[in-house]
Amino acid sequence: MLCPYSDTSDSDTDNDSPSNGITLTDGSASPLKADSARRSREPPALGAEHRGTRGRGRRTNTVSPTTPESTTDRVFIWDLDETIIIFHSLLTGGFASKFQKDAEIASQLGLNMEELVFNLADAHFFFGDIEDCDQVHIDDVSSDDNGQDLSNYNFSSDGFHASASITGGNLCLATGVRGGVDWMRKLAFRYRKIKETYNNYRNSVGGLLGSTKRERWLQLRAEIEALTDNWLTLANKCLTLINSRTNCVNVLVTTTQLIPALAKVLLFGLGGVFPIDNIYSATKIGKESCFERIVARFGRKCTYVVIGDGQDEEAAAKAMNFPFWRISSHSEIAALYNALDMEFL
Repeated sequence: MLCPYSDTSDSDTDNDSPSNGITLTDGSASPLKADSARRSREPPALGAEHRGTRGRGRRTNTVSPTTPESTTDRVFIWDLDETIIIFHSLLTGGFASKFQKDAEIASQLGLNMEELVFNLADAHFFFGDIEDCDQVHIDDVSSDDNGQDLSNYNFSSDGFHASASITGGNLCLATGVRGGVDWMRKLAFRYRKIKETYNNYRNSVGGLLGSTKRERWLQLRAEIEALTDNWLTLANKCLTLINSRTNCVNVLVTTTQLIPALAKVLLFGLGGVFPIDNIYSATKIGKESCFERIVARFGRKCTYVVIGDGQDEEAAAKAMNFPFWRISSHSEIAALYNALDMEFL
């Protein structure tokens, strides 16, 4: 079992022995870090647990089970933008500036991917309906779902928008939603449908896009990978290695709203390593609160490792006394893979 970690200091280390400030308690070094994002109609920035079985009447929300998932020993909590994928910094010019790339080309690639993300979110994930009622986790409103068969359900004519208008649109609070029983049920239906769509296409998002958009998407993915010197490929090697272990899980905590985050995960080909139950949005509650929910889910006996590039996840990791692995360059991703491959992590 992995040794517990202790936070050491902020002193720099050389490249031959990268530690990023994290040391195993036995003394051996181990290199062990938010997403800027919300709906980017403003300047550039795009900014999971178990649902109970279906049945009649209201169901108990099982997002934070009281019995931890006992088969898991290690939980790797990942940031998304600029950790696994390069996206936000394409739009802002940050990546081009740091790695001496063509800023105009980088920005255009980012804008093209952003368009695909929101098109997917709007067309298949009801983002136009529920943008202002985004949740932390896909099952957060599942207790309002009565399990109705949605095979022939008409979402476009169920009165969801009319209900929102009647209540003045003031339905969403900091950590959830408020509305009438009927409206909440319709909201829960949408989240259930989103979950079904994600699960059906998590390994084949091209089927959602159609042939024309699929070709455009594949070309765009290839161009972004070329510009970023295979950043995603390197990160995905780490994710895949962790995913191959029966006692380890990858969990995503992003400051992107949940629905666009799901679209990004699919469009960047990460659905296979991130089940929808393992995706959390920190937009409303912050990363530390998300980490607390994850601990409630998996239990305190697990070892947690936070991987990211930003101060949000670093501060949250420190507050939770979790080891933190900073990712800010290709070499740090490679060092993470080596540590995983040699079973230091």
